[in-house]
Amino acid sequence: MADLSRRALLRGMGGTGVTGALAAMTGCGVPPAYVKEADRRGADRSARDRKLVFANWPLYIDVDDRHKQRRPTLDAFERHTGISVTYTEEINDNDEFFGKISPALMNHQSTGRDLIVISDWMCARFVRLGWVQKMDRAAQPQVAAHLDPLLRAPHFDPGRTHSVPWQSGITGIAYNRKKLGREIKHTADLWKDDLRGRVTLLSGLDESFALLMQGDGVDITRWKADDFYRMTDRLRRLVSKGHIRRFTGNDYIKDLDSGDVLAAQAYSGDVIQLQADNPDIEFVVPQEGAELWAESLLIPNLAEHKRNAERLIDYYYRPEVAAELAAWVNYVCPVPAAREVLASSKDKERAALAEDPLIFPDDAMRRRLAIARDITSKERPAFAKEWNGIVGL
Repeated sequence: MADLSRRALLRGMGGTGVTGALAAMTGCGVPPAYVKEADRRGADRSARDRKLVFANWPLYIDVDDRHKQRRPTLDAFERHTGISVTYTEEINDNDEFFGKISPALMNHQSTGRDLIVISDWMCARFVRLGWVQKMDRAAQPQVAAHLDPLLRAPHFDPGRTHSVPWQSGITGIAYNRKKLGREIKHTADLWKDDLRGRVTLLSGLDESFALLMQGDGVDITRWKADDFYRMTDRLRRLVSKGHIRRFTGNDYIKDLDSGDVLAAQAYSGDVIQLQADNPDIEFVVPQEGAELWAESLLIPNLAEHKRNAERLIDYYYRPEVAAELAAWVNYVCPVPAAREVLASSKDKERAALAEDPLIFPDDAMRRRLAIARDITSKERPAFAKEWNGIVGL
């Protein structure tokens, strides 16, 4: 089991940097960096060249406790298929990685990678730019059979034809119930007087906005600009009153653990790890709902081993393999059938994971989860300016 959250490395940049520059460059018309469908696929060498290059985030795959260089599920794939996998942990930030591979994609060149994992809000940009290939679902029966229905139709990729979730998670609220002395059931509970100066929110625009709009009763699958500005108006007032202690990356974990903060906008995967040491920390999906997100697998344009990459993706959707991965990373498993595999384990600790709603959300929780409509390139500059002015970026 990981001793450090992978998502702790994520830092949403709110549309600044390279991606902000791209948004400004593309404007409202057809972006000059757009790649047509016919130009995305190169010669696939999979049949004669049995290998692939897989770029992922650190701490995002199972590791052998005794041999840290071994990754049991990946090693098993190599043995069973004869396909050699070059696995790199080179993705530490969505924008940084975008900047690393975008020059090649803009210029219709290979990135040197057959498979990458990035956050869905960044996946939206890759899909819109035509920088990733459509997958052959007929060759991926495990994905077709086992992908969680909640994750099948994100706004940016209807039908999930260009992307497949690697792991998923929930952005909700974590709080110290013992020290607060009451329950939190609604997002509006964060704004009560007893939390003044003791609550934090996430600083990244893409990580934060959906939950806050849900607190206003907004359907985040179809939110409008007016919904966004109504939310930021409320937020600006709370900041001016000193109600919000600060906006954070994943350093909210330390604040919650120390008791300096009593409630925080938080990621479900982080809270599982916090609870192991501090059982007073609780995670809640507000009654109004919470955002379900994913980090997804994509096959970049001109990848030389597309078929091999599709086989690897399908392999990780076998319930027994998905269960192994879920037991190690502790995020929401995108393969609900993996729950039965863990539940049948003779190891009590592994079997208990099947009952953890932060890995396998129960029906009541699932009804309150939604995937947010992403921010378009046209909307992003104005929204980022508004958000960063409040957060202080």
